Amino acid sequence: MQILDGKLVSKAIKDQLALNVAELKAQGKKVPHLAAILVGNDGASETYVASKVKSCAEIGYHSTLLRFDDHISEKHLLDHINMLNENPDVDGILVQLPLPKSINEELVINTIDPSKDVDGFHPMNVGKMVSGLPTFIPATPYGIMLMLEHYNIETKGKHAVVIGRSHIVGTPMSILLSRNSNPGNCTVTLCHSQTKNLKELCLQADIVVAAIGRPDFVTGDMVKEGAVVIDVGINRVADNTKKSGFRLVGDVKFDEVAPKCSFITPVPGGVGPMTIAALLKNTYHSAIGQKGNRN
Repeated sequence: MQILDGKLVSKAIKDQLALNVAELKAQGKKVPHLAAILVGNDGASETYVASKVKSCAEIGYHSTLLRFDDHISEKHLLDHINMLNENPDVDGILVQLPLPKSINEELVINTIDPSKDVDGFHPMNVGKMVSGLPTFIPATPYGIMLMLEHYNIETKGKHAVVIGRSHIVGTPMSILLSRNSNPGNCTVTLCHSQTKNLKELCLQADIVVAAIGRPDFVTGDMVKEGAVVIDVGINRVADNTKKSGFRLVGDVKFDEVAPKCSFITPVPGGVGPMTIAALLKNTYHSAIGQKGNRN
């Protein structure tokens, strides 16, 4: 069993991006600029955004963080997004999700200029992804594909089971794995809450991607020997032994599943760092005028 180390792969990607930025500076060209919007004070969102801003600084990107309380009006938020759309110095825009219930999340995503939508959620970018055209791929699936590529994991002809059908992870992941590319060329089964024979399907899988948001959902008896397991889940569970009062676990019961795997991602330290690395790559593509990628 080998651990798929997201921290290691993410660092390699960020190191290369730092070299790219240094070259842009040496040539007198503008460096990438990522603008992030954070609404409210959700602890997890605060952590994610802080990590993204820190990563920008580490590799030489410019970054802007706009913070608003959760009472901001929808119109006021959309006005700020439009200002970022019109700012030629800003290459990438992300709005940290989830948003307060008073704000229409779909409307917010649709307001972001597709050419600056480095999260890859705009319907125009989703449509291009489905069609195999250059576009911004959602950061978490893109990060997973970069990880599979880094570790030279064979995917051609394999049966992949994706658990979870969200537009952020599950659905785009199923599309990317089935695409005629490397990594890719899998036969993909997309499972969800209404799938009746989930255990049976998982036992057939060469690759399992767990993105259902339920702690320890995938257990040892659901995975066959030698499978590759990608755990996308980040769940907080109570733990009185921790200063914070909780610990992070994935959607996979690691201690049971890991001994059966050929490769597995840990939580934390697996997919999470790759999401940020992929976001930074999307922002770089935008900055140099390469609107997306075919990966």
